Amino acid sequence: MKKVTINSVAEYAGVSKKTVSRVLNNEPNVSPATREKVLKVFEELNYKPNPIARGLAQNRSFIIGCLYDNPSKSYITRVQSGALEACQKHHYNLLIHPCELRGEALIDNVEQLLTTSRLDGLVLTPPFSDSKELIAFLKQRNIPYARVASAMDDDSISVSSNDEQGAFELTEHLIKLGHRDIAFIKGHPDHSATENRFAGYQRALKKHQIHYQPKLVAEGNFSYHSGAISAKEILDISPRPTAVFASNDYMAAAVLKMATQNNIKVPDELSIAGFDNAPIARHIWPGLTTIAQPVEEMTMLAVEELIKQITTPQEKPFQMVLEAKLITRESTQALG
Repeated sequence: MKKVTINSVAEYAGVSKKTVSRVLNNEPNVSPATREKVLKVFEELNYKPNPIARGLAQNRSFIIGCLYDNPSKSYITRVQSGALEACQKHHYNLLIHPCELRGEALIDNVEQLLTTSRLDGLVLTPPFSDSKELIAFLKQRNIPYARVASAMDDDSISVSSNDEQGAFELTEHLIKLGHRDIAFIKGHPDHSATENRFAGYQRALKKHQIHYQPKLVAEGNFSYHSGAISAKEILDISPRPTAVFASNDYMAAAVLKMATQNNIKVPDELSIAGFDNAPIARHIWPGLTTIAQPVEEMTMLAVEELIKQITTPQEKPFQMVLEAKLITRESTQALG
């Protein structure tokens, strides 16, 4: 069977080779009708782009890199899911690359990655999305990048969710259930989400004229283990708080386990809430009240806009803040 090429597609669809290329790269200046016709021919002829030839022709690798350093495996899975959806739509490949934020090794690591992989652009997830040193390096090298869940003020592609508002709404939910002694477990100190969620917690207390108590705040790092250590501190406080708000669901799950081991009934004696709506929030019992953060959508939008920027540079980069949503489950109830 004769190999299907971009020329074959152009001839079959009755359009130019350039038009087929524009459709293939999801570029503008193609009418909806023409785009649909070419896409239909792709399907009819079972056309599979040759990534090597395509890359050589356009001086691109058609590979997007994604940097991560997050202790939550479910978060990375959700990031990867959103990034893959956008990459597959635009016929790009995705390279997931773990890094450590601290130390000078970060820049060396990224520089080596860019040298060996010849990436077209990078997606930065927390905490890299707030690293001034890394962003300065990428700008110096003219490497296109997009930031996910970043609080930094930067003139680049950015897609995030309103963590502060989400934490405010969750804390207010606990307050409306009658809780006033609400403990809070912070996240990793290098993540902007940590301070944003803490700020939302404090704002809700202030709005409802509840005295802020530093002793009710524990330092975590978004890992299950840190949640267990923080839970021990909080559950040893006398009198014990009636509710605990952990900055992510894995730390909240650790609080639930520690409470159960200490014969503290949840939610009868202690309400527990998390953040992110990770799979664990709905798989454990009682199910966790939490804030749904649209991680997949954030990453998908960031990658889509990054590919657009690579293809056709924009003067004003895309920036969007998505809504975080409160989800109530069985781990919280009204104070008896």
